[in-house]
Amino acid sequence: MNYKMNFSTIIICTVLLFGCTDSNAARQALERSGYSDIETTGHSMFQCSENDWSSTGFRAKNPIGVVVEGTVCCGLWIKGCTVRF
Repeated sequence: MNYKMNFSTIIICTVLLFGCTDSNAARQALERSGYSDIETTGHSMFQCSENDWSSTGFRAKNPIGVVVEGTVCCGLWIKGCTVRF
C-alpha cells in the first residue's frame, strides 16, 4: 500500500512540475493562424487556465512578419487550442 501511494505522489508531482505540452497541436494552431518559422520552447507554466490540458511556449513570426513569443493553451476534445501572448 505504501509503495503505491509513494509512486502516485511521484507521478503527480512530476506532472505538476513539468506540465504537459503538445508541440504538434501548438504548431497546428499557430499555422492555422498564419504564423511561420515556429519554434516550440516547452512547457509554459502559469500561462493557461486550470481547464487547459497542455501549455506549450513558442517563438514564431506572426502574419505580418514580426517575431513574437507566447503560449498555446489546449484543452481536451471540444475546447481546442488558443494562442496567448
